[in-house]
Amino acid sequence: MHETILQQIGDIIARALAEDIGDGDVTSMYTIAADARHEGRFLAKASGVVAGLAVAERVFRALQPDIEFESRAADGDRVERGEDLAWVRGNGRAILTAERVALNFMQRMSGVATATRRYVDAVAGTNAVILDTRKTVPGLRVLDKWAVELGGGQNHRFGLYDMAMIKDNHIAAVGGITAAVERIRQGDVRQRPIEVEVTNLDELKEALKLSVDRIMLDNMDTETMRQAVALTAGRTPLEASGNVSLQTVAAIAATGVDYISVGSLTHSVIALDISLELGTISTFK
Repeated sequence: MHETILQQIGDIIARALAEDIGDGDVTSMYTIAADARHEGRFLAKASGVVAGLAVAERVFRALQPDIEFESRAADGDRVERGEDLAWVRGNGRAILTAERVALNFMQRMSGVATATRRYVDAVAGTNAVILDTRKTVPGLRVLDKWAVELGGGQNHRFGLYDMAMIKDNHIAAVGGITAAVERIRQGDVRQRPIEVEVTNLDELKEALKLSVDRIMLDNMDTETMRQAVALTAGRTPLEASGNVSLQTVAAIAATGVDYISVGSLTHSVIALDISLELGTISTFK
């Protein structure tokens, strides 16, 4: 993983621990001996796709660098209810102080990965790729998007800086699709990729003349999408967006679009139920 990404994750973990611990874990300090060693077992309480094991390990190591962390599954694996996901061994206070932060990351990331895998499975046999969006928790985007990848999806642009995405408000502000594309091409010295959002076939025809990198079909019904695919004839990748659900995604994929973006992967996460059971060393052997 890129060093910049690792630094971002480290910063996220540091903020989360500081938020939770404050000036000390008062419960653990007074119930657990300072030198007590314990073992914790992460247990899947629901079936799904696990994600965030590597993040959880970094959470524990932030409090005790030499802690033992043994993964029993790999990030991105399908797991079943009752399955052991990982063991952690070391100072009891450190384990319990880090417990909630580690679980929060794992449960959210696993929820994102599980939802993503359901969408990926639903479009199996088509050429459609499931994409995420920027509808992520502020400050946690790197983890949300990593979880999408672990679930088998792909990342759309990471932020506002790595792709120009011309949407309805941009088009309204400058007076048209062509004007918006021309302004970006004239102004962007890095010549980053350009995607244009269209809402009907007339707008699609205009966008196709501009040789942009991708065209988003916004809130089109499936019949209009099929017409858009036929009209485009492979000249420009097409992305379907809007009103995508598990009930509709297969039909959308069957139209022949190249990409389907799904905001609910990250904006409406149902966390995967995971618990940490604590015992003394060798309790679970």
